[in-house]
Amino acid sequence: MSDTPVIGVLALQGDVREHLIALAAADAQARPVRRPEELAELDGLVVPGGESTTMSKLASLFGVLEPLRERIRDGMPVYGTCAGMILLADKILDPRSGQETVGGIDMIVRRNAFGRQNESFEAAVEVAGIEDGPVEGVFIRAPWVESAGARVEVLAEHGGHIVAVRQGNALATSFHPELTGDHRVHALFVDMVRAAG
Repeated sequence: MSDTPVIGVLALQGDVREHLIALAAADAQARPVRRPEELAELDGLVVPGGESTTMSKLASLFGVLEPLRERIRDGMPVYGTCAGMILLADKILDPRSGQETVGGIDMIVRRNAFGRQNESFEAAVEVAGIEDGPVEGVFIRAPWVESAGARVEVLAEHGGHIVAVRQGNALATSFHPELTGDHRVHALFVDMVRAAG
């Protein structure tokens, strides 16, 4: 891998464009990914926000669910935001019918934990490993981590709830840093991808 890792954004639904911009700003070569064969060309992957049930169904429909699970099991770095966090959880507390996860982080998440769309909010969040002050977290129908396994490192909490975690090469946040113009969380992930390479 060169110093400029190739990082995909799962482009089935959600704020794909914003993640592509944030990754490019963090010195990665960013590209949208929809097909299994595109996964093979990546050094890392971002699973964006969106609607987690729809995303899991589309991932299955497009044939990327199983190859994605395999790549993550094999150690490919992955970062999930909001619905992406739900997809990276090993377990969902209140799954919708037919909802599957990709897994990769030993945690149980609660969907829409911070409330409905009209209860969306922004908050300053101190994230371990990110310097120069808190990041602005945009919480939109955001999940939180109900419980995390022993190997999961808690990076941030908000209102007494876990909102950012890392386990090995997997990173997840309840909030959307890609909507703020602050690319430090993406830079942290790009560094993880470089280290894994």
